[in-house]
Amino acid sequence: MAIKQKVRIGDLLVKNGVITEDQLQQALAKQKSTGLRLGRTLINLGFVQEDRFLGFLSEQLNVPFVDLRRYKFDNAIVQRLSETHARRFRAIALSEKNGLLLVGMADPTDIYAFDALERLLQQPIELAVVRESELLATLDLVYRRTDEIAGFAEELDEELTDGQFDLAALVPAADDSDAPVVKLLQSLFEDAVQIRASDIHIEPDEHVLRIRQRIDGVLQEQIVKERRIAPALVLRLKLMSGLDISEKRLPQDGRFSLKVKEKKIDVRLSTMPVEYGESVVMRLLDQTDGAVELDEVGMSPQMVEQFRKLIHMPHGLILVTGPTGSGKTTTLYGALQELNEIGKKIITVEDPVEYRLSRVNQVQINPKIGLTFARVLRASLRQDPDILLVGEIRDQETAEIALRAAMTGHMVLSTLHTNDAVSSAMRLVDMGAEGFLAATAIRAVLAQRLVRRLCDNCCVDHQPEQREIQWIRHVLGELAPDEFQLKRASGCHRCNNTGYRGRVGVFELLVLNDEMADALRRANSSDFVKAARQSKGYRPLVVSALLDAFAGVTSLEEVYKVAEQLDESGDWMLQNSPSWPSISDEADAIIDPDVAGDTEASHLMAWDETER
Repeated sequence: MAIKQKVRIGDLLVKNGVITEDQLQQALAKQKSTGLRLGRTLINLGFVQEDRFLGFLSEQLNVPFVDLRRYKFDNAIVQRLSETHARRFRAIALSEKNGLLLVGMADPTDIYAFDALERLLQQPIELAVVRESELLATLDLVYRRTDEIAGFAEELDEELTDGQFDLAALVPAADDSDAPVVKLLQSLFEDAVQIRASDIHIEPDEHVLRIRQRIDGVLQEQIVKERRIAPALVLRLKLMSGLDISEKRLPQDGRFSLKVKEKKIDVRLSTMPVEYGESVVMRLLDQTDGAVELDEVGMSPQMVEQFRKLIHMPHGLILVTGPTGSGKTTTLYGALQELNEIGKKIITVEDPVEYRLSRVNQVQINPKIGLTFARVLRASLRQDPDILLVGEIRDQETAEIALRAAMTGHMVLSTLHTNDAVSSAMRLVDMGAEGFLAATAIRAVLAQRLVRRLCDNCCVDHQPEQREIQWIRHVLGELAPDEFQLKRASGCHRCNNTGYRGRVGVFELLVLNDEMADALRRANSSDFVKAARQSKGYRPLVVSALLDAFAGVTSLEEVYKVAEQLDESGDWMLQNSPSWPSISDEADAIIDPDVAGDTEASHLMAWDETER
């Protein structure tokens, strides 16, 4: 296709009855003040639906409409047009056939952009019309920084001569943005934010440098051949974190903040000496939107309402439990958002402080100087608090102080590293806390896990096999639906071909009743477990995960992972049975006590996206 003259799209819309003359004049007036294109202005004003407008353009200009959500991109074709020009002209290279390059544009009537694209691409082009919102989202995904990272790594390596060199001399001044090490780090952070990575790992190996990013709980790797750049990278990061650059034999922890793509990112950094240098892990916390609201963490509306009533009680202890990185802190911050009122004094004791909250007194512990959980908690009780948040109960002293605080008129929120809600209350007794204290103070226990959310752009229907249906019926019992309509991961450009995009929490809420309290007083674990399993409204984690799978939120594969992590004694549905179907190695691990191990150290990293 070649555009010979400027198309007056407004006149065509009026002529064909899509909009009225009055609406056109209003849009033209609005366009003068906003500078947006006429089509976008008409859509924003609500005079025409975007799909109808794009369909009209496609028909009038005789160009195809391309749905970018399901388009299979060829990276080599896409990269023919630089990211700068793609964003400037709102265009993306799609495919090539018979010497013609198909280019998707948000506004195919822009003849100036059309001419510029032909000059830049140096070949004839055909146009397709695409949704602008989809185009902008797609550009963030297809233009990764991997080539930039490799290029800057090579440039930095060239600066390191084969002879001796002073690493400190390689670290430029703060305003020297042209230095390769600064460019490399800038590209690294931009790429991580662009793909929603929660962590960046920098790991020197014998011959290469591995840069790995954790996306939705799974690490993805880029290998950089220039291993010699690792010390320069670590040195710059240590300076940014205020760490001792001369100390390479001991682990160090620090933090710093930076702004990337209009987002304020808080970076928690940890260094550790390894065989070939120093390993660095950086946790990225997006502070732009603050803590997640309680309604957004992934609980069902009924559970949110019940949990909300619990945290608004005048006193008591509420525990949130799960392995490291299962989203416990995110849930607790959501609760604090609810409780943060002018009339309440809130003190938190954390390690480390992840999100800053106004009007909340947040204390970060420092064991090196004796600032422990127990010491800060004891001091906090003299600060006249209404609500206390204890980042983690790790020992008997902290447990007893938290329990006594909950008994003396304070609402206490805390976390434990246990597999499920049923085993959590007894864990405090196992730590050495008195049974009567636990029975009197504990109000409820919330257990949680994170599962990957299916990419809504590419997920497909999944019909489970017969043995999977047997397992589902065994787990759900009377909750099992008549029809098994599930989804499974497929993979597209939006989810980086993983089939998943973001994560969501699954929850198990156990509210203590008289029977459970009596078992706690007697420190009788078997009676407590029995009473918990029989309590009204109790729904195990694996059941919650399965219900999310039937709602199309996650896949059966993710449910198996949740089930695998649950101890056999910790879930009333996962009983060893001769009739248990053998689904996979994961399912075998669920029911074999010799295979299913303690998963407290399992590494499910922090929440990336919790909005359901």
